[in-house]
Formats: sequence, structure tokens, C-alpha cells
Amino acid sequence: MNIFSPKSLLTLALLTSLILGCLDAHANQQQDLALGPLLKQALSDGKCFEDKYDRAVWFASMEPRLKPLVANEDERSQILEQVQCESKRLQLPPSLVMAVIDVESRFNRWATSSAGAVGLMQVMPFWPSQLGMQNHQLLDISHNIRMGCTILKYYLELERGDYARALARYNGSLGRRNYSDLVLVRLANKWQFK
Repeated sequence: MNIFSPKSLLTLALLTSLILGCLDAHANQQQDLALGPLLKQALSDGKCFEDKYDRAVWFASMEPRLKPLVANEDERSQILEQVQCESKRLQLPPSLVMAVIDVESRFNRWATSSAGAVGLMQVMPFWPSQLGMQNHQLLDISHNIRMGCTILKYYLELERGDYARALARYNGSLGRRNYSDLVLVRLANKWQFK
């Protein structure tokens, strides 16, 4: 038995569409000329060398949470390794990165927003041409997470550690709290890593 009327389902669908549209409506405003050299450097950095113990603890904590969202074991492993690697490289909280990915794409590496942002961390498509990359490389897990984390770190430094403002810049919604609050709630309720 369905407890929702067709009218209430339609209203819910319209509200959801409106909210999601607001979340990425201004994402194309995040092009910042200072990010170009940082992204170019990030992409040329070598592989991570990680501590096996740290990796085991990270995977034991996060893999069960990620499994319902990413069915493919290899893909889950790549995501967790890259998030841990970039978090260490940039001194970012890995749980924050997981929360951003969750809100941005629900861990769907093929996701594309209405603003044209692509991949797990919804990187804008103007970056590949500016960095000498091919557009399809934005779908690569390591490239997408590396670029997304570099952008997030840049905005965290620009906003002197203010998560709400940095997240709003990341989303292109500075001055509004919808996106920032959504990421911070997801961080607290699902991705907190101790």
C-alpha cells in the first residue's frame, strides 16, 4: 500500500529537483586563475607512498560504508586509496573528502551535473583544456580526486579553514549555506573517521 498520493510524490520530486538545481547552479563560477598552476602541479606529482597500517585502518573503517554505494570492489579500493593519498598529500581531512564526493556524485564516477561538472568530485570541464588533458581523463578516479582535492584545499586556505565558506566556493554557491550544510551533515553522520 502506497502512503503517498500522486500529488505529494510530484511535489516531492519537484522540490528535490529544485534543491539539486540550486546546489550546482553556480558551479561554473568556480574558475579561478590561481587554481590552474596548482592543478598542473598536482597532476604531475608522483604516486603516494602510504603506511600499510594507516591504509588497513582507513579501509577497515571506510570500506563497509562505501560498499553499498560502489558495488565494484576494485573501484571502491581505488577511491579509498586515492582519497587517503590526496588527504595526506594536501593535509585534508579524508572524511571531508568522502562527504564532498558523497554529496557531489554519490560516488558515481560517471556523474555529470547540469552545469557540466564531471566525475566523483564534479570537476568543471574547462580544466582539461587548460591543463593539456583530454576531457575523458576527468572520469579517471585518480585524476578526478586529485583535482577535486586540490581545488578544495585551495578554497580551504583561501577561507582560512572555514569549512562552510570553502565548501560554498567549491560548489560555486558562496553566500548560501545549502550545499555546505549538506556536506557537513553527511560528514558528521556518515563519514567521520576517528
